[in-house]
Amino acid sequence: MIRRLLLLAAVALLPRFARAHPLNPALLELRERGDGLVDVTWRAPSTTQVMGPFEPVLPDGCSTASVPTLSRSQAAQSIVQRWQARCPGGLVAAHLRVVGLRERRTEALVRVQLADGRSLQGVLRDDDASYTVPERPGWRGVFRAYAAMGVLHILSGPDHLLFVLGLVLLVRDRRRLLWTVTAFTMGHSVTLSVAALGLVRIPAAPVEVLIAVTLLVVAVELTRNAVRETWSRRAPWAMAFAFGLLHGLGFAGALARVGLPQGEIPLALFSFNVGIETGQLAFVLVVCLARAALRRGSPRLETTVARLVPAVIGSLAWFWILDRTW
Repeated sequence: MIRRLLLLAAVALLPRFARAHPLNPALLELRERGDGLVDVTWRAPSTTQVMGPFEPVLPDGCSTASVPTLSRSQAAQSIVQRWQARCPGGLVAAHLRVVGLRERRTEALVRVQLADGRSLQGVLRDDDASYTVPERPGWRGVFRAYAAMGVLHILSGPDHLLFVLGLVLLVRDRRRLLWTVTAFTMGHSVTLSVAALGLVRIPAAPVEVLIAVTLLVVAVELTRNAVRETWSRRAPWAMAFAFGLLHGLGFAGALARVGLPQGEIPLALFSFNVGIETGQLAFVLVVCLARAALRRGSPRLETTVARLVPAVIGSLAWFWILDRTW
């Protein structure tokens, strides 16, 4: 009965995980040109199915100075609007909001380029939240914004989380698990950095297919006899590092949708990495605690879950391989 219930739960959750979307927040960008004119760019994800308004609210006193132009970005899966606004009082100390975030359960990155060259950014997570343009820029705002984006991406990316889950189940020894997760971190940190800085340019589509292949490899490895010393079990850190290079390219694709602020690129890149690692370590901790609780409370249930998880990972991996290849 327990096995049947777990199987039904997995089937019920399968479509949700299979159709989960990567990090793709909205973006509100304002650039002061002088004489009260501001270039406004509003980029909204095109994957949303929720009806109702989804638009920015400019500061009081700002008025539209040109007709908005509309374009669609297939690479970023978003719809982009651009227009000019007239804000006689400037943007310093102004309040910015976005309507529709709560219904769509997404976030909006706010980026402001002032006329004096200063670049500011923040994150809006709710309709009632507002971003106030500070009089002086602060590194804390950049760190908080991009660290939050990193946490959101790793926790909303089922393919990355399932790969980490596979590593936790594959490596039983705590010390080896620590080295394996660290190797995965080093791998995706390297490619995330070089790709985000534009040193390496690889199309996103094949990268996403290869990420799904890494899940399939881990799922197959989990179904093998643990007594058999395969390469993945002898040196899981090497496998984690190699596959981490691919996952890092996926992280870079998500960061490319958000963009890096000019003048704060090293800090933003570091913050995004910190956010990813924070979410990843939190997930590893939850999995380890859950496995320990199952081992103490019901060893038979732990065995059932250990057998079911590779099947779920492998099924999702095959689906993603076929879907992303198509």
